[in-house]
Amino acid sequence: MWARRTASTKECPRSYITAESVGWLEAFHAWRRLGYPDAERLTARQAEAMLVLERELTEEVKRG
Repeated sequence: MWARRTASTKECPRSYITAESVGWLEAFHAWRRLGYPDAERLTARQAEAMLVLERELTEEVKRG
């Protein structure tokens, strides 16, 4: 069993980390470090991913 705040699973969460997941995290990190460049050029899927990751990061920082 693994749990953290509002998320839980009966399996190891590492098994859910795919190459695509790592790619999204790396793209998000670069996007933030560069000051959110070309935000208007993001596809809807990319924009949604960046917003979700930004929200989750904000919550994580807020809660320590």
